[in-house]
Amino acid sequence: MKQVPGWPWIVIAAIFVFSMLMMSQVVRPPVETTIAYSEFKKMVSDGEVAEVTLTGESVTAVLKSPSIIGTQKDSTKDLQTVLPSSGDPDLLRLFEEQGVVVWNHPVETGSNWFLTLLPWIIFIGVYLYIMRRMQGNLMDRFGGRNSSDFLMGSAAKEEKAGRRVTFDDVAGQEQAKKEVAELVEFLKHPEDFKKLGADPPRGVLLVGPPGTGKTLLARALAGEAGVNFFNISASEFIEMFVGVGASRVRKMFDEAKKRAPSIIFIDELDAVGRVRGTGLGGGNDEREQTLNQILSEMDGFSGRETVIVLAATNRPDVLDPALLRPGRFDRHVTLELPDKSARKAILEVHTRKVPLAKDVDLDLVSAGCPGFSGADIKNLVNEAAIAAVRERVAEVSMHHFDEMRDRIIMGTVRTLAIQPEEQHRLAVHEAGHTAVAYFLPHADPLYKVTIIPRGRALGGTHLLPTEERHTLDEEYLRDRLAVSLAGRGAEEFFLGSVSSGADDDIKNATKLARAMVSQWGMSDEVGPIDLRQSEDHPFLGREIAQPRRFSEEMSSRVDDAVLKLIREAEERGLEILKAHKTQIEQLIEKLEKDETVNWPEIDTILGPKTAKEGIA
Repeated sequence: MKQVPGWPWIVIAAIFVFSMLMMSQVVRPPVETTIAYSEFKKMVSDGEVAEVTLTGESVTAVLKSPSIIGTQKDSTKDLQTVLPSSGDPDLLRLFEEQGVVVWNHPVETGSNWFLTLLPWIIFIGVYLYIMRRMQGNLMDRFGGRNSSDFLMGSAAKEEKAGRRVTFDDVAGQEQAKKEVAELVEFLKHPEDFKKLGADPPRGVLLVGPPGTGKTLLARALAGEAGVNFFNISASEFIEMFVGVGASRVRKMFDEAKKRAPSIIFIDELDAVGRVRGTGLGGGNDEREQTLNQILSEMDGFSGRETVIVLAATNRPDVLDPALLRPGRFDRHVTLELPDKSARKAILEVHTRKVPLAKDVDLDLVSAGCPGFSGADIKNLVNEAAIAAVRERVAEVSMHHFDEMRDRIIMGTVRTLAIQPEEQHRLAVHEAGHTAVAYFLPHADPLYKVTIIPRGRALGGTHLLPTEERHTLDEEYLRDRLAVSLAGRGAEEFFLGSVSSGADDDIKNATKLARAMVSQWGMSDEVGPIDLRQSEDHPFLGREIAQPRRFSEEMSSRVDDAVLKLIREAEERGLEILKAHKTQIEQLIEKLEKDETVNWPEIDTILGPKTAKEGIA
C-alpha cells in the first residue's frame, strides 16, 4: 500500500491554521463603542465626527477628539451605530454640511462565510481521512486490499527467497515420507493419473503429537514437487466478524486454483474443524461458517485442478466427521514420536553445521532423550551450542548435551541453602530409587543419580532405556512401581520417617497402578474390563455430561486392586533395601560428598547384580 502522511500531522496542521485565523481576529482593531443612531446623528450635527465608514447598514465613526460616551468611564474616539431599516436620506446631506469624510465599503459576505466555515471544513476532512484509513486497515486485515500478499503466506515467500525444504531435511519419519511420496508424482505428472481415470487425492490429514514435523513434512512435499505452497493456521480464519473466515477460505482456494499445481496447508485444523453444534455453550457461528466453507470448497475441486489440501492436527478425535469422509481428508498420515534410531537421524540433520568434539556419541545422546520429538531434539542441539558459546570453546562436547538435556527435562540448576539434615534425607531418597532400579530385573538401566536441585525437583534418578518399548509388559510395570516408591521406602527404612519429598512419586505410582487395573486388565480381582473415566473434553467439541459406566461396587474393587499393587511394590522395594543395606549406605555417603554419581560409579558401589535372582 502506498505510504501517506500520518493523520497526527494533519491534525496538527489543522489546529495551526485554526489558531492563525483566531489570532488574526484577535489582532484586529478593537470593536468600536456602539451608540444609538439618534445620539450618533446629534453628534454629527454638533460637528464632533471627523469621518465615517459605511458598510451596509453599519456605520463606523471616528470622532475629532476623544470624549466620554454614555456611562463608560474611559474616553473613546471610535464609535459604531446601525442605520434604521428604512434608511435616512438626510444623512449624506448632513455629512456634507459638517465636512465629514465618508468611506463606503461593500459587504464581503463570501469571504466571511469561508473564514467561518474553514475550521469546520478542515476538521471534517481530518475525520473522514481517519475513518478511511481505519477502514483500509480493517480491509487489509480481513482479506480486502493486499489479500494476494496475505494469501501467499510467509512459508511461500520463504520458499521463493531461499533454499526449498526437501525430504532430505525430514529425518526420523520414513514411513510418513513414503505415504506422501506418491503425492509428488501426482503434482508433477497429473496426466498419468487422469489417463487411467484415477481421481486425485483432495485432502491429506497429518496426525501426530506436537513437534513431530507435520509442518516440515508439508513444506518438504511442496519442495520435492516444486509447486506453490500456501501455508496458513486455521486460527487465522477466525475473526470478530461473522463471515470473514469464510471469505478468507474462498480467497485462499481461488488463489491456489489460479496458481495450480499447488498445495494448501492448514495448520492446527482443530481450531475450526471441531464437531459442530456441540460442546459447552453450543456452536460458534463464525467457526462453523468457516468450516462449512472449507467443506464446500473441497467439494468444488474438479479433476482439472492440481491442488492438494494438507492439514495438521494433534487432536483428530475432536474433528467433525464431515471433514473425514471420502473426498475430503480421507487420507491420514500418522507421525509418531521418533524411536532411538530416528532420534539419531534427526540429530545428524541438526548437527550438520555444529562443530562436535570427539567425545560426542550421538548414539548415547539419542538414547538419553526418550520421548523427545523432532522439535525437542532441535532445541537440545541449539541449547548445547549456546552452552559451548558461553564457555568460549570452539566445539560442542558431550557434557554440553548432558547438561542441556537435564535442563530441558528437569529445569535449570537452583541455588538453595539446604541444611545438612535435609541433604542427607535427599541422598537417602535418591539412593533408594537407584538401588531398587539397579537390582530389579526388568527396570530400565541407570544413567546417573543426583541431589542437585533442578527446576521443581530437589534431585533425580535418571534411567536410560536401552531399547524402545511399544508395549509395556506387566513385569516391567510392576518394577516401575517399585522404583517409584523406593525413595519413600528408603526414608522410612534408614531414617524411621517419611517426608513430603515423595509427593510426585506417589502421584505417578497411583496413576500407573490405576491404569494397570482399569485400562490394561492387570488385576485378577477386577479382570480385563475397561473402567477408565471418560476422556472427552467439553471444551473441545464433546458433551459436558458424561455418565459413569460402572457401579459403586466395581469402583471400590478398582480402588482395592490399586492399593494392593502399590503395597506389593513397596514390599518388593523394601526387600532390596534390606538385602543391600551396606552398599546403599556407601552410595548415600558418595552422593552427599559429590552430589552426582554416574553409572560406572554406581556399578562399582552397588556391586554385582546376582542378587536380582530370587527377588520377585
